[in-house]
Amino acid sequence: MENKTALHAIPAGNRQNDKAHATPTLTIAILTKNEAHRIAACLQSASFADQCIVVDSGSTDNTREIAQAAGAEVFNYPDWQGFALQRNRLIKHSTCDYIFFLDADEVITPELRMELQAVVQSGVRAVWKIQWRMVAFGHELKYFRSQSKVERMFRRDMLQEYVGVVHEQAVLTVEPTPRLVLKARLLHHSRETVYGSLEKLAQYSMLGAAKRAEKGKRGGVLRGLASGMSMFLRLYIGQLGFLCGGAGFLYCFFVGLEGFFRYAALEYDRDTLRTDVVR
Repeated sequence: MENKTALHAIPAGNRQNDKAHATPTLTIAILTKNEAHRIAACLQSASFADQCIVVDSGSTDNTREIAQAAGAEVFNYPDWQGFALQRNRLIKHSTCDYIFFLDADEVITPELRMELQAVVQSGVRAVWKIQWRMVAFGHELKYFRSQSKVERMFRRDMLQEYVGVVHEQAVLTVEPTPRLVLKARLLHHSRETVYGSLEKLAQYSMLGAAKRAEKGKRGGVLRGLASGMSMFLRLYIGQLGFLCGGAGFLYCFFVGLEGFFRYAALEYDRDTLRTDVVR
């Protein structure tokens, strides 16, 4: 049985519970843990949605209280078993025609809001990917060419579940399904402090190593150096991180370090790797 504590469920002012409604509706679904410093801005940017859901992974700060005060439906699931299960819990609580997954360190810009609303009104059956405008160490990386495209918006009836502990993937009920890219970018506060980046480095390196260990992949220092250097150069040179000053260097450097330690841990920590590390 799932360990769920439903803290709050305030219906959004413009939600329509009648499934026969003529106008399609939108759920914005957010995962959190100890995001008290970011969740208010995140939810404010999502306030246009018909339903806002927060699934929290056992915050020890007042993340849930802030989200509750903002009018979100908040559910506490402290029994962390990976990102996929937490997203599946968001899906379970969703009641609208479309679902958009938003992270607590992200903000929907006015341009993206308009585009999301247009997609919902269109009723199109597809999957939509987002791209980011990166903010790191207090500076927007204006020249950085973020090339990541992540699936974030779905027709609710086409989304079956998520699988995977980290870098989880969506399983759809209908394939093939068109994959479209939203034009407006999502503002992403990726790395705010050096200390926080070191914590994130340790966590994601271990999760990445555990995922590769499950697939029987090999690690080692040389593999780590090759991965880390390749990643750093691709971001810093190829994606113009060098034009973004010190913040750009730090961002690319930390990502490269993650690539290195992932393979180092795969070699030297292999017997202790776990995929259930708390976010």
